[in-house]
Amino acid sequence: MEKHEEVLVSIRQIIRAIDLHSKKLSKDAGLTGPQLILMRSIEELGEVTIRTLSNHTNMSQATATTILDRLERNGYVQRIRSNTDKRKVHAHLTEAGKALLAKAPQPLQESFVDQFRQLAEWEQSLLLSSVQRLSSMMNAENIDVAPMLEIGSITKEE
Repeated sequence: MEKHEEVLVSIRQIIRAIDLHSKKLSKDAGLTGPQLILMRSIEELGEVTIRTLSNHTNMSQATATTILDRLERNGYVQRIRSNTDKRKVHAHLTEAGKALLAKAPQPLQESFVDQFRQLAEWEQSLLLSSVQRLSSMMNAENIDVAPMLEIGSITKEE
């Protein structure tokens, strides 16, 4: 196999791994990757404003709000207006959300990040440079995306 074919196979394997993990997450927990990430962030941060949550997850506030709407409809998250500042709204997990989170698998990017952080600094830089070059070669470097492994829109309807 030529080198360019090996690169294409590796890219396809990554895409397939993301797709399979997303399907497993949906089947096992009924969640998308971005929903799981938001729920884990709420668990980590406690009662949290949408702005803080969107900053913590690197999602826009609009994206986080759309995902929270769905989580709230499903009974996993509740939003409560602040007692001290009525302009602020805090999100927190419901008991159903906590129970679901306890049985949900780890997001794929958490595993990736854990392994990536174990690499030497030079190797992290090499990988970053190589993947950025691939992105550029596919005319994808200007596409605005959140740093999460999910195929398609992260706010897609279920």
